[in-house]
Amino acid sequence: MEITKTGFSGLYVLKPQIFEDSRGYFFESYNRNKLKDILGDISFVQDNQSKSVLGTIRGFHYQLEPYAQTKLIRVIDGKILDVVIDIREKSPTFGKNFSIELSSENKQQLFIPKGFAHGFSVLSKTAIVFYKTDQFYKPESERGINFNDENLRIDWNIDIKNAKISPKDKVLPSFQETEMNFKF
Repeated sequence: MEITKTGFSGLYVLKPQIFEDSRGYFFESYNRNKLKDILGDISFVQDNQSKSVLGTIRGFHYQLEPYAQTKLIRVIDGKILDVVIDIREKSPTFGKNFSIELSSENKQQLFIPKGFAHGFSVLSKTAIVFYKTDQFYKPESERGINFNDENLRIDWNIDIKNAKISPKDKVLPSFQETEMNFKF
């Protein structure tokens, strides 16, 4: 597996080795032993999957400590723009965002450590997103940042006026107003 640094401490792009032939393809999407030297000894405890239609924006979401989640994101079908914001106080990249197209075609994954808010927009007719977390979902710990915060200047690569957004995500606070408790 090829692992690429992003310029954000702990945030990596993973590109698996694909074995293709006339029958199709095979790849190893995760191997704890092979990745632990770089990613740490992560124990994933929950898998999540969502299906969304073109123009959907989900996020930005995260959980406060002590229930913060490390995530490993990949797309099973379709294409998304995956976006994260560094919310770790005193981090050199605090308040900055990173984005990458993840698709069933490129089979890349994004490893997101604790201390990042996560969101994505759907760039294909539909997209099935699968991700692992190292902490269980705790609704009382969930927080978020408004997807359309003007200070963040996120280009979602879709028409925002016609975006499909949950009522909950529409009213999330701005970056300056949201609760965070992450230290770098």
